[in-house]
Amino acid sequence: MFAVFKTGGKQYRVAAEDVLKVDKVKGEPGEIVEFGEVLLVGGDAVTLGAPMVAGATVAAEVLEQRRGAKIIAFKKRRRKNSRRKIGHRQEFTLLRITEILTDGKKPSKEAPPKRERPPKTAAAGAEGAAEATESATPQTPKPAAKKSKSSKSKAPARARERAKKPATKGKKK
Repeated sequence: MFAVFKTGGKQYRVAAEDVLKVDKVKGEPGEIVEFGEVLLVGGDAVTLGAPMVAGATVAAEVLEQRRGAKIIAFKKRRRKNSRRKIGHRQEFTLLRITEILTDGKKPSKEAPPKRERPPKTAAAGAEGAAEATESATPQTPKPAAKKSKSSKSKAPARARERAKKPATKGKKK
């Protein structure tokens, strides 16, 4: 099931467990926020709102409140000795979509526990472990390549040559 909802003047297409970045929304990390402006709910049957889908909400958990990268607004008027430099960091909220609800249902107040990856099956894990030990033969490290004489810096030789020559100022006699 997916939904298209609107917040901060933008529209987002989301499904359950999606993580997205939206303009700043009030809420502390770990809190559940609701978005009531749902434009479309899809899945087995698509429900299109006119303009909103009645009774549909999208619930999301606030992961963190942050600020984006700095954007520099630099303006210069040539030949006028006029410049202006302003920096800006846009605030945003990182959300994880928990539920897409229809028919006026209310979201659960606590965030669902994070899902862990399921372990591999025992049979596949045993075969994979045997293959891994066979293919993981210990490899000897390669010896470091010797540096050739041509790769050495010529700067010390030049310094010695300069030291041998007497320093003279002006024209030679």
